[in-house]
Amino acid sequence: MKEVAIIGVGQSAFVRGYEGSIRELAFEAFREAMQDAGITQKEVDASIFCSAPEYDKQRSPAGVLAEYLGLIPQPTFYVETVCSSSSTGVKIAYSMIKAGLHDIVVVLGFQKMSEITSAESQERMGRGADIQWEAPFGTMMPAYYALYAQVYMAKHGLTHEDLMNVRLKSSVYGSLNERAVYRKLVKPEDFRQGDPEAKMAGPVAWPLRVGDCCANADGSSCIILANAEKAKTFSKKPVWILGIGAASEAVNMASRPDFSKGLSVTYTAAAQAYQMAGVTPKDIKVAEVHDCFTIAEIMAYEGLGFAPTGEGKQLIREKATYKEGRIPVNVDGGLLSKGHPIGATGGSQIRTIVLQLRGEAGPMQVAGEPDIGLVHNIGGVGLYGNITILGRD
Repeated sequence: MKEVAIIGVGQSAFVRGYEGSIRELAFEAFREAMQDAGITQKEVDASIFCSAPEYDKQRSPAGVLAEYLGLIPQPTFYVETVCSSSSTGVKIAYSMIKAGLHDIVVVLGFQKMSEITSAESQERMGRGADIQWEAPFGTMMPAYYALYAQVYMAKHGLTHEDLMNVRLKSSVYGSLNERAVYRKLVKPEDFRQGDPEAKMAGPVAWPLRVGDCCANADGSSCIILANAEKAKTFSKKPVWILGIGAASEAVNMASRPDFSKGLSVTYTAAAQAYQMAGVTPKDIKVAEVHDCFTIAEIMAYEGLGFAPTGEGKQLIREKATYKEGRIPVNVDGGLLSKGHPIGATGGSQIRTIVLQLRGEAGPMQVAGEPDIGLVHNIGGVGLYGNITILGRD
């Protein structure tokens, strides 16, 4: 049912060290989205700001940003589900519009991760795990995903080359994306073991290497949602939210029974979204998946139904997820090339799919005028999972 649409999208460049304040960073995405939607602040009924607060020096940033962006006295809200914060914000905005509480809602995700050191950032990421039973033992994001990669290698025949090929694909499209942190092509020799010049080959958490991991970044994204009446008034190319799914999982790894099936939240949330949208995986023409690590993209192929469990590696081997393949995935470079400003990531993924469906993705545009796209956004190590299915008229 076409009742809630996205009428405006915006994104800052993702960078390693943004020199301005979070206000200025948020404004970059906000300005672009408002211009895209063709509205002013007086048309906005509510705003939702999304980030992971442990990285921000500013407490209660929603109020600060709403004031700076001219979105008061309208109500503002703050949402956090770590890396999936801004897609959660979109789900909440959708719900508020469906409930009739508001007609137009701004969802703005941001993160200025350079405000703290890399060591401090890793420590905060570790505290995303259970601080009683896991974090004290030094667990961090690469180590958690490495556990999944180890199981996939042992049970499904996954290889280092398969993981490398995910990063090679990412770099092809990152080189085309002017908003991405990493614009250089990655070559197989960059992963050559024992070569001091091979910067992607350094060990991080076996079997993951430097090139298998995304990097922290500063950035912002903005999505503007509206009800059907307002969407038709303001937008010539509304992109409709057809389905939304969300799920959560036990935070402790010891509570998860089977690592060989990837992240359970992807399967659960995808089933919900497909049912709500009335589509199947075969109907998806272009997708954005949460590739914080190369193994995460391969697991996402399976959880979304693009490949059977254990066979996700075949898609990258066959280049089926390239722009010319049967299911293009992350043709903006994904997190691996764009960078991962935690609160902004989900909104950036949604922006990419909106541009694809509107035929406005430039050199990243998928051929054939795609009409249905999917966004897969994960928080933590599969602690939260959001699936958003979008369609155009």
